[in-house]
Amino acid sequence: MRKLLNSLYITDENIYLTLDGENIVCKKDNNIQLRLPFANIEAVYCFSYLGCSPALMGKCAKYGIPITFISPQGRFLASVHGSSHGNILLRKSQFEKFANPPAILRQNTVAAKMANTRSVIKRTLKDYPSINSDGSLSHCIDLLNQYIENVYETEDINEILGIEGRGAKAYFDVFDSLILHQKEDFKFTMRTKRPPLDRVNAVLSFLYTVWTNDYASALESVGLDSYMGFYHSVRPGRASLACDLVEESRCIIERFVLTMINLKILNAKDFETQVSGAVFLNTDGKKKVISKWQEKKRTDIIHPYLKQKINLGLLPYAQSMLLAKYIRGEIEEYPCYIVK
Repeated sequence: MRKLLNSLYITDENIYLTLDGENIVCKKDNNIQLRLPFANIEAVYCFSYLGCSPALMGKCAKYGIPITFISPQGRFLASVHGSSHGNILLRKSQFEKFANPPAILRQNTVAAKMANTRSVIKRTLKDYPSINSDGSLSHCIDLLNQYIENVYETEDINEILGIEGRGAKAYFDVFDSLILHQKEDFKFTMRTKRPPLDRVNAVLSFLYTVWTNDYASALESVGLDSYMGFYHSVRPGRASLACDLVEESRCIIERFVLTMINLKILNAKDFETQVSGAVFLNTDGKKKVISKWQEKKRTDIIHPYLKQKINLGLLPYAQSMLLAKYIRGEIEEYPCYIVK
C-alpha cells in the first residue's frame, strides 16, 4: 500500500506554479510565496486560471504527480497525467468487461451507496434521537432498506438509475434535519449542482470534485482507464469510472460536511453569492475546508474487505486495486466499500 503524502492545493487565484530543480515553486506577482520538494507531494490541485509552466507539468508527469485544474468556483476543468501505468492487457480486459458490464456491478454500487447513506442518518440519529420526533428519519431509513432490496430485483440499467434517484431524493429530503446548528445560515432544501444554490450544496460540490479526482488519479496509478466506467455513461471529458467508484464513499463527504457545519468550523462569512444566485466557497472558506479535509484523510480506518488499517486518504487506491484484481480475474466479485 502506498504512503499517503501531501496534496498541494492552490486556492489563491493569483498564484502561478513553476519549476526550480526538484522543487515546485508558487509565485504571486513574480514573488516566491512557497517552495516545496517533489518528494513531499502526491498530487496538485490548482484552483486558479493562471495555471503552471510546461516544465513543471512535464516534471510532474515524469514523477507520476497528477495536476488537476479546477475553476475558483470548484468546477473541474482538466487534469494532467503522465504515461499510463500497468499492463495494456489490464485496460484491454477493462474495456471488454465494461462494454457489457455484469449487472451485479451496478447493483452492488447502488446498494452500497444507499447502505452508506443510511449509516449517515443512523449515526446522527443515535446521538440525537429527538430529531426524529416526526418519524421522517425512520421513514427514510425504511425507504432506503426497500430500495436496496429493489435494486437486486432488476438488471435493467434505467430501472437501477430510477431506484438510485428515488433513494437520493429520500435522503436529501431529510438532510436538513441532520444539520443541528447554524440552521439559519445553512438551510438545505434540495441538492443543486451546477451551480450550487446554497452553502451546503457549495461545500458538497467542492469536495465531491476533489474526491472524484482522487479516485481518477488512483485508477490511473493502478493501470485502469478512469474514463471507461460500468455505471455512468461514457462521455468526453468525464472520468466515468471515477464517478462510479466515488458513489460508494459519498457518505464520507456528507458526514464531513455535516461535522464542519455542526461544529461551527464553517460559517456564513466563508461563502460568496453571485448575482445569478450561485453560491461558492470564498478563498478563506476553501482554505478551511481543505485544511480539515487533509486532516480527515490522515485518520485511520479498518478496510472492511482487506481487514487492514489504512489512512482514509488511501481508500481510493485500495478500491482501485481491488477493481483491478476483479478485472484480472483474481477475485470473483468487486467488493464495494461499506461503512462499518
